[in-house]
Amino acid sequence: MNAARRHGGALDAAIARYGGVRADWLDLSTGINPVAPPLPALDPETWTRLPEAALEGAASKAARRFYAAPGEAGLVAAPGSQALISLLPHLLPPGPAAVLAPTYAEHERALRAAGHEVRTVSTLADLTPDIRLAVLANPNNPDGRRFLRAELLTLADRLAAAGGHLVVDEAFMDADTRETLAADAGRPGLAVLRSFGKFFGLAGLRLGFALTTPDLAARLDERLGPWAVSGPALAIAARWMADDALVEGLREGIASRAALTRTAIRAGGLKPTGDAALFALVEAPLAGALFEALAHRHILTRPFSLRTDWLRLGSVRNEGEAARLTRALCEGMAEARRTQGERVR
Repeated sequence: MNAARRHGGALDAAIARYGGVRADWLDLSTGINPVAPPLPALDPETWTRLPEAALEGAASKAARRFYAAPGEAGLVAAPGSQALISLLPHLLPPGPAAVLAPTYAEHERALRAAGHEVRTVSTLADLTPDIRLAVLANPNNPDGRRFLRAELLTLADRLAAAGGHLVVDEAFMDADTRETLAADAGRPGLAVLRSFGKFFGLAGLRLGFALTTPDLAARLDERLGPWAVSGPALAIAARWMADDALVEGLREGIASRAALTRTAIRAGGLKPTGDAALFALVEAPLAGALFEALAHRHILTRPFSLRTDWLRLGSVRNEGEAARLTRALCEGMAEARRTQGERVR
């Protein structure tokens, strides 16, 4: 297992280590929709001119409608939700901060870089009264935990009353919007982060949104500077986020592929866990050996250095990939057990 790789999607590194070419590989290491809509035709000037205010406004209007964000909420577009994760801690007063873990590691890294005193906690009940900033993902990455909207709003109100903030990373929420806080954006002390690329399958486009108070949104916008998001990204967002039929079709497709993936995992002798449509987590004592066995079969999954009994698998695209995954899991688990038995002897 390559413990040095911090995130999924490092297919070039996997090819260098395990061989093959990109066409040979089934990359399940990310939680990105593997079936993106066909790219729309764009006005050539979208590529040759700096983004105009009208285009930025159209994308913001479409995003506000897509997220059902209230008119009084602040909304900021950024070159990916990762950019917001990195920037936001620098705009919030440093002090005692809590991250609900295990989760996406960049949250803790960004908080520490901004001078916050960071603690990791396992549940909302572990948050102590001195905490002024709480960060969590809903649904959580990598275990697919979901938090109830009501309990998060109670926490946001409690933190806001003490001059603090709740930051909720909803990067994987678009596929199934249960418990989203997007419609509550603008509430004091609340910031919601969303990712365009994961749901729409265009991670390389680099587009994300922050939904928060007008004041914090203005400060984020100022720090991002002019033309932070490319014209093509804004144009595609303005079109796709306003297309209800396209969005509904994407949600149906994601749900169907999630079911295929989980069925394949069960047929491979493992139990998928979590409640996130774009990935599933499996827990197995032989996860490290299974990761290697799958990689030798040119299937890339996501291991974790801090939980060596975990593997996260993204969605397959079709029944053929599901059958391939099932075969590889069956063979890989048998191989892992043989290897483990040889080590014990």
